[in-house]
Amino acid sequence: MNALRLARPAAARVPFQRLTLPRVARAYSSKSFEYIQTSSPKPGVAQVTLNRPKALNALCTPLINELNEALNDLNASDETSVIVITGSQKAFAAGADIKEMAPLTFSEAYTKSFIESWSLLTSRVKKPIIAAVSGHALGGGCELAMMCDLIYCTENANFGQPEIKLGTIPGAGGSQRLTRAIGKAKAMELILTGKPFSGAEAERWGVAARSFPTYEALMEETLKTAETIAGYSRVAIQACKEVVNKSQDLALRDGVEFERRVFHSLFGSQDQKIGMKAFAEKKKAEWSHS
Repeated sequence: MNALRLARPAAARVPFQRLTLPRVARAYSSKSFEYIQTSSPKPGVAQVTLNRPKALNALCTPLINELNEALNDLNASDETSVIVITGSQKAFAAGADIKEMAPLTFSEAYTKSFIESWSLLTSRVKKPIIAAVSGHALGGGCELAMMCDLIYCTENANFGQPEIKLGTIPGAGGSQRLTRAIGKAKAMELILTGKPFSGAEAERWGVAARSFPTYEALMEETLKTAETIAGYSRVAIQACKEVVNKSQDLALRDGVEFERRVFHSLFGSQDQKIGMKAFAEKKKAEWSHS
């Protein structure tokens, strides 16, 4: 055991940079898109709604490009602390657009920007992203939901990875994220059979944090949670997102070390002092980004 520890490569250590907000933050001004809609339903909360109803929000290249552009803008916006991605009551996203995917050759599928950037769509966004899922979330739609940091859904939402029925496998991290969420045995069964699972099952298995009986309750609670999170220090919530996501990638020893370094980077910071003072005085904190 000691020999193994001594032989451990130095590269295994996780690089860390102090979490800071952009020096020059810019406001987000709502743009006009064809396949998504953006709004700000609560202070500090931005909502991105997939809007391709005739195709049940099937994911095509223009939609993905618009979503990527909106997320990049919101990530840089000084008005936004939390992002909510949702669809409609009938469909969060019913998967990739088969009409677009089917004609592609291997080379085209591998190099096409839709495929190349899809699996890492949310990885550059430092702010927490909540998926509010109702109706169909299949294939790429299920993968998009699992790319988010938190999933809320209706009890009868329809999740699934049916790619096996098309002679292929999930291509945007679906097998990796689903297995990390629910374990190998159940993930293997679902991916090998293409069997869908409900929102209630998603909550029970740990894919979703909570499920709700109606679409109205889903959206109300999603926005309520987003508003609560947006009321905290932006630096702190971004740090929370990073350390929890790291737990999916790192060995426990490395994850604990990473968390410790992030904690020390925040301790003594302006927001930490503001938060401690407000707590002691039983007042609402006025964070540095406000």
